[in-house]
Amino acid sequence: MIRHEMITDQELYALLRKGKILLGGNQPLKIYGSLQCRSGKRMKRKNRVFFKDEVEALALGYRPCGHCMKQAYMSWKNGFV
Repeated sequence: MIRHEMITDQELYALLRKGKILLGGNQPLKIYGSLQCRSGKRMKRKNRVFFKDEVEALALGYRPCGHCMKQAYMSWKNGFV
């Protein structure tokens, strides 16, 4: 997990280009989703975290976003994750 407030924009762009960041999350709410999610784009920088994959996010106790990851969210909600 990488906290957005701990890296510069240049470091973030480099990690995105290299494919080391695929998902974003909200640390206080423990929700993760795609980097294109409208809800995720509105969150404050201090609350944003990044993950390399879904396995990492789930291992850290985050749940899928109900907006951009509907299928994964429904599986999580029904206890199939």
